[in-house]
Amino acid sequence: MSYLETTNDVYKQAALTPDVGLCCTTNPIWELPGLKIPRIMQEMNYGCGSTVHARDLTNNPKMLYVGVGGGMELLQFAYFNRTKGGVIGLDVVDEMLEASRKNFKIAEEQNDWFQSDFVDLRKGDAMDLPVADNSIDVAAQNCLFNIFKSDDLKKAIAEMYRVLKPHGKLVMSDPTCEQPMNDEIRNDARLRALCLSGSLTIADYVKALTDAGFGTIEIRARKPYRILDPKNYPTDELIYIESIEVAAIKDPMPADGPCIFTGKAAIYYGSEDYFDDGQGHTLLKNQPLAICDKTAAALKAIGRDDIFFSESTFHYDGGGCC
Repeated sequence: MSYLETTNDVYKQAALTPDVGLCCTTNPIWELPGLKIPRIMQEMNYGCGSTVHARDLTNNPKMLYVGVGGGMELLQFAYFNRTKGGVIGLDVVDEMLEASRKNFKIAEEQNDWFQSDFVDLRKGDAMDLPVADNSIDVAAQNCLFNIFKSDDLKKAIAEMYRVLKPHGKLVMSDPTCEQPMNDEIRNDARLRALCLSGSLTIADYVKALTDAGFGTIEIRARKPYRILDPKNYPTDELIYIESIEVAAIKDPMPADGPCIFTGKAAIYYGSEDYFDDGQGHTLLKNQPLAICDKTAAALKAIGRDDIFFSESTFHYDGGGCC
């Protein structure tokens, strides 16, 4: 059985019998005004973070969500686009699609604004999306891409890039790990399906996105996720896994490379009212400016002694330099 077949079987069983501990997220459940999320959807929330951010979802965006789970984030996305087919939900597992359909009926009973046909559920493969080119404003996946091995991951990201409109956003949450894992763990198909052994480093995760052409990357959150310990897993050392929330934006690739926001800021504290680097970056006195890593390096290279640079917080929420 291939690792993808193992993954499909794991999530088939999770659709038939909800598995509350399958993926664990410490995110609060977004219950916006007038939005009630059925308990069954919460129990089938197989993500490792949140991909729902109101600032991404203005002006009735056309949305695509790959890997539907129990439909919770599909319902949350539909809240922002209350039109027939405004959200496309895609999954390769028939049982998961059917579970979402049933859960939407419950959601209709609890939310008088919601109609099941707001979500267009489709069977499809993340590596061959049944979606037109340049047709999606916001695409999302939650704890899916980390499962894919390298070649399949490249295909899945390329497909997301293809279907997004120019300046469209791919919003994601995935586990990451900065420690090496041994081959026994890496090659365990079930651990991979459980989002434990496919984690990339943050740098490799970001590189996979920029290699596909995304010109702007925002790392919005970084949180504890799981531990692989020697008592329960085939490892000699404790392995710490985190989850990150990321937005990859289909902006043109700058000539000097992508803009990657990891939560750095610059604060000018010199004698003038502001500092202008002549490259489009103006720092007002004692006012923090969020900067991408590339701009941070360029400003540091100037060698001034009146600009403070914070380290990466991995919590970027907009308002940056680029």
